Amino acid sequence: MKASTERKIIRWLHIILSIPVIGYIYGPVAAIPNAASGVRWVFFPLIVLSGLWLWKGQWLKKRWQGKTVVR
Repeated sequence: MKASTERKIIRWLHIILSIPVIGYIYGPVAAIPNAASGVRWVFFPLIVLSGLWLWKGQWLKKRWQGKTVVR
């Protein structure tokens, strides 16, 4: 998979997973216990991980491949 395609997929995943968090903050999702737990323990960690991957993914790939990283 090309890097640009991977980045587009992860970016859209990041955006789509953010929708329940917006509902949690501004909507009635916080009042529903199962939905609130889903946002806290599933959606939010996935958003954080996808954001970190978008931010530092290239650095991590180079680290895993054993190449030297230029800062």
